[in-house]
Amino acid sequence: MNENLFASFIAPTILGLPAAVLIILFPPLLIPTSKYLINNRLITTQQWLIKLTSKQMMTMHNTKGRTWSLMLVSLIIFIATTNLLGLLPHSFTPTTQLSMNLAMAIPLWAGAVIMGFRSKIKNALAHFLPQGTPTPLIPMLVIIETISLLIQPMALAVRLTANITAGHLLMHLIGSATLAMSTINLPSTLIIFTILILLTILEIAVALIQAYVFTLPVSLYLHDNT
Repeated sequence: MNENLFASFIAPTILGLPAAVLIILFPPLLIPTSKYLINNRLITTQQWLIKLTSKQMMTMHNTKGRTWSLMLVSLIIFIATTNLLGLLPHSFTPTTQLSMNLAMAIPLWAGAVIMGFRSKIKNALAHFLPQGTPTPLIPMLVIIETISLLIQPMALAVRLTANITAGHLLMHLIGSATLAMSTINLPSTLIIFTILILLTILEIAVALIQAYVFTLPVSLYLHDNT
């Protein structure tokens, strides 16, 4: 195979125009809706999962924090469906792009932090200086806490990008090894192919877990600032 290892991470184009926007808009079509009074099993299961996820994330929030519930549930559904979409053959995963993940992380983080400074400025400033800090360490701790606050959205974006990219690269390498071994040694090919199937199942789980892992810290940031 002469295909570049990172070819699947290149943003696709159609007639020279970027197609990433169309790909990003596609996952909502995977969420079915019902116009009937009685839902089928698929929609009932979907609604049960949404309620379970919403309850899990919003239980610790007060009334003000729960106004973000629609945004956070939409975020976790969007990331999960986008990650799963990227596991299909000849598809593109937008969440492997650091720029897109930063575009999701920075506004959400900034909104939570600004809300904290507007509603609870004393508590927000108290995070920069833990209680009982020795006087000589105060300037250093303020700088460290400020840096740790500013890198939070970067940590969110890099974590999601690294986990999704690493899984796709590993699947690409094992798939290439399976194809190369198919003409050399059949028993070894079956073993590698079994590993590839197990890895694909693992990547499906990772795609869902990473959506939750991305959204949960945003929920925690919101809880600390409301």
